[in-house]
Order: sequence, then structure tokens, then C-alpha cells
Amino acid sequence: MTLGAWLRPRVRLLATAGAVGAVAGALALIALAAARTPEFASTQIFAVGALVLGFAVLGWSGSVLAGSAVETLQAYLDADTDWTERDSRRAMARLTGFGAGVMIGVSVATALLP
Repeated sequence: MTLGAWLRPRVRLLATAGAVGAVAGALALIALAAARTPEFASTQIFAVGALVLGFAVLGWSGSVLAGSAVETLQAYLDADTDWTERDSRRAMARLTGFGAGVMIGVSVATALLP
């Protein structure tokens, strides 16, 4: 498998989640700026995006470190929960892209506000 074929779906996963996050961050900024000051809205929404990003990075690393142990424990206890390390890493990658997208979207929208 070439590097491009391996990298393409991973970049697409982050990019699509980032695009959704950017739009969500910009819309949230516009909505909150109408009720409060734009500076307050920008600060708060950027902080929420950073929180999501941090949680996702922590969750991804936890999935990598403990994923095989959790899968082994589920097999040993015969607990069919359909949780897999791969699915967990994928979900955390989506959240990483979304959090980063919110941060970028808020930054761009703040710069464009009058």
C-alpha cells in the first residue's frame, strides 16, 4: 500500500470533521455574539473547541495504550459490546478534527466580524 493510499482516508476523516467544526464554531460565534459581546463569544467558543480537542487527544492516546487490554477483557468476560480499539481511535480522530475546526472557525469568524 502506498503512502498516499494509506494517508488519504485519514486526512479525509480529519478534514470533514474539521469542516463541520469550523461551520459550527462560526455559527455559534454569531449566535452568542448577538447576545453578548463578540470578544466574550470568541473566547468562550474557542475554549470549548480547545476542550473538545484536548479530550479527543487524551481519549485517542488512551485507546492506543489500553485498547488491546479492553478487547482482551471483553473476550475473557464474554461481554459482547462491539467496542474496538479501531472504532475508538476513529471516533477520537473525528472529535480531534471537530475541536480543531471549531477553533479555526471561531478565529476566522472573529477576524471577519465588524
